[in-house]
Amino acid sequence: MTTPAFCVCVPARNEVQRLPILLDALAAQAVRERIRVAVCINNSDDDSLAVAQDAALRHRGRLDIRAEACTFPPPRAHAGSARGHAMAMGHAWLDGEGVLISTDADCRPPATWIAANLAAIDAGADIVGGRIVLDDAEPIAPAVVALRARFDDYWAAVRAIEDAIDPAPHDPAPRHGDHTGASIAIDAALFHAIGGVTPIASGEDRKMVIDAVAAGGRLVHPPSVWTRVSARTDGRAEGGMAVAMADLAATLADGTAPQVPAFEHWRARAQWRRAERAAHGVAAMLTHEATLPPMPADMALPGSVPAGAAVSR
Repeated sequence: MTTPAFCVCVPARNEVQRLPILLDALAAQAVRERIRVAVCINNSDDDSLAVAQDAALRHRGRLDIRAEACTFPPPRAHAGSARGHAMAMGHAWLDGEGVLISTDADCRPPATWIAANLAAIDAGADIVGGRIVLDDAEPIAPAVVALRARFDDYWAAVRAIEDAIDPAPHDPAPRHGDHTGASIAIDAALFHAIGGVTPIASGEDRKMVIDAVAAGGRLVHPPSVWTRVSARTDGRAEGGMAVAMADLAATLADGTAPQVPAFEHWRARAQWRRAERAAHGVAAMLTHEATLPPMPADMALPGSVPAGAAVSR
């Protein structure tokens, strides 16, 4: 594999505790090249900038860190602005050629993370989603782990439905289904073509992926690409992973069974996507899908889903 130029792009807000963990993990990556890291430290009142500067010195043989402290005005003081600025920093640093790899300041990627992302790009992908797993270096209640495993089984069943009805040749099974800001790699030219990251308060990562796919980008979810994310419930981003963890904790606390869309809705949606794409193309299908009402959450989350059961029903 010919390694393209790449830059890891990180938004960080008051991450004095977690940022060193991420940067240490990046320094341990199994790639030969010195790793470019663009960090946007936004609206922070802690020592995150000093922490990044200290890491730049500690890891100067492995990491080339450019950290900028930014203060966005209140209407723009959110993850969309920060991620967009970090990725724009990376794009400029690469002169628009290479691969931008997004992650979050509370992640701890394995040593293979960068290499696996670049291998997927080298194999023909334009966008690479990374699977997210809870960081086992932090204390996590066994009940949370068990509930998260049930959700993983549910989403695996949903992907099996999609693969049976509306498969993507460039994103074959086995695949995971995650493409969040914690782990997204994107071709720099495609990033520029879609206008970068939309500066919205939440969901900017998913919007970037949708825009990239609508523009013809090939999105893949190889199992080899994954990262650890913090299980904390006091996150920095609106609608981020910490919110999901807080929701899990609340569900366990009140003893209610989580409700999810029944598999029949996913079968109908996969059939709709296939027909809509054939009739109008990918971009029009994605635009139309964004206007559809949410699927009803009308099924209790299964305790487990036997292999093939959701597809065959």
